[in-house]
Amino acid sequence: MDFGKAFTFVFDDESWITKLLIGGVLLFIPIIGWMAVLGWMLEIGRRVIRGDAEILPDWNDFGTYLVRGLKGLIVSLVYYLPYILLSSCSYGISIWTSNSTLSSGVETVATLVSLSASCVNFVYSLVVAFLIPAALMRFTMHDDDIAAGLALGKVIGLVKDNFSAYLIVFLGSVVVSFIIPLGLLAVCVGILITFPYGAAIMGHLYGQAYAEATGSSLATGTPPAAPAASADWEG
Repeated sequence: MDFGKAFTFVFDDESWITKLLIGGVLLFIPIIGWMAVLGWMLEIGRRVIRGDAEILPDWNDFGTYLVRGLKGLIVSLVYYLPYILLSSCSYGISIWTSNSTLSSGVETVATLVSLSASCVNFVYSLVVAFLIPAALMRFTMHDDDIAAGLALGKVIGLVKDNFSAYLIVFLGSVVVSFIIPLGLLAVCVGILITFPYGAAIMGHLYGQAYAEATGSSLATGTPPAAPAASADWEG
């Protein structure tokens, strides 16, 4: 994988400022704008995988990005559902113990259960952080089929067999988490650039990792050869 390329490819496009600004403005539109940017990010990954000449998409295909983003959000929510449920249980126990008169023994047990749930949630969140990039790109490369993104066995296989690639994606997300807030230093206006720029970086890394996991060729700029009957190049 080319970690540095994910951070520089944007600037190879002559219209990069316009494309990022449109994405930044859309982020101020709750739900709809966010879904469109997610779909746009996944389009970047799709173009990386297919070796397209133009990687940074314009916004002419807004409807496609919006629908893809909605479906991608559904895929992500399914993966995060156990996390949401455990968080709700932990929060509920905390409220219960704070508003009830309990014996010390019961309160101790409740606290231990809450702490255990929090620990499990932390570990689960790390696991999902590795699975989501593979799941979203598998969904995208299977004609935006939600079922493809939810094929847990396939997704786990992609990550397990190409752990180093998805570790790089994870590290990229950490770096991006520091880049995005930098826009706030420019009287908040910079966020119009840094947030979509961060999305573009992640889209590129998602695409690179998935291409490596499925044997696609990034160097030639051409789509991968047709798979054998028993193979599934799209994971």
